[in-house]
Amino acid sequence: MTATPDIKSLGGFVWSIAEILRGDFKQSEYGKVILPFVVMRRLDCILEPTKDAVLAAHKSLPEGVDDETRKMILFGAAGDGIKVYNTSGLTFDKLRGQDARQLHANLIDHIRCFSPNAGDIFLEKFRFTEQLKRLNDGEILWQVFERFCEIDLHPSAVTNIEMGYLFEELIRRFSEISNETAGEHFTPREVIRRIVDLLIANDDTKLTRRGILRQIYDPACGTGGMLALAEEALKRFNDSIRIELFGQELNPESFGICKSDMLVTGHNPEQIAFGNTLSDDAHQHRRFHYMLSNPPYGVDWKKYQGPIKAEAADLGHAGRFGAGTPRISDGQLLFLQHMISKMRDDEDGSRIGIVMNGYD
Repeated sequence: MTATPDIKSLGGFVWSIAEILRGDFKQSEYGKVILPFVVMRRLDCILEPTKDAVLAAHKSLPEGVDDETRKMILFGAAGDGIKVYNTSGLTFDKLRGQDARQLHANLIDHIRCFSPNAGDIFLEKFRFTEQLKRLNDGEILWQVFERFCEIDLHPSAVTNIEMGYLFEELIRRFSEISNETAGEHFTPREVIRRIVDLLIANDDTKLTRRGILRQIYDPACGTGGMLALAEEALKRFNDSIRIELFGQELNPESFGICKSDMLVTGHNPEQIAFGNTLSDDAHQHRRFHYMLSNPPYGVDWKKYQGPIKAEAADLGHAGRFGAGTPRISDGQLLFLQHMISKMRDDEDGSRIGIVMNGYD
């Protein structure tokens, strides 16, 4: 299944904004501006209906309230299942009505008013304030911002699944103009659906039981497309099934997109970890019902070989790499062993779906 015409049209419109960047940014840098702006606009559309409630809750917080209570109150005001808030009085629409000369300062303030879990995405992973400064210095910030104001990215207009299509369409285009391997970032939806179908084949009876929990894991989760489609497929069997999503991602922009999606879909965003899965497993002691992944292949693991080889030598089959390590130029077998190490040994067991290019 490919992206719908509406999403392709929306992707084309967002992509057209890149024309404004020409000359001030290299083509390989377009994504560093476009992707965080899409995420911020998405959050703006989601949070706008409850903005007044959040501001009122923020104003009425008792003096000296602890951080956990503060977050609980503000998350509640933001809406059911939404794990992000923003205490700025400004929205994209209100910013549009402000003095254009103050836009840069207002956007920086807006970003700093996000809840810490979202603020980290913009400040640390996207490093978005640096791009905003470059836009402002180039006197094109207002033009870019105004174009994003024209897009309605509220879930009633663009579903979470469709947002996944949009991100993948944009990432594919950015990869092409940057001469990057699109396969490092993009897995076609029809491939993901086939993997998911194979994962849950013959599980019909198990999945329709009452009160069941299924944990899904992707050790190279990218923007979260595989996790989202796996959840969608399980929900078709049983809408009341409880699903927990886990993942880890090395690319900061992809991680930012995936985590922001968790923030607004009711999942625990802390279960999406940043970092190298092979050298620093963020879910070390967990086991999962379903695991699926399209790990990077043809990418060497030389700079991470120290801890990987040490684990293989010291722990053997008690660790993740007891079967041995592959050639240094291609680490996909390491991901397969990593996933096997996380299989459950109870009656539900585990299933793995992985995309591999084969070996000579």
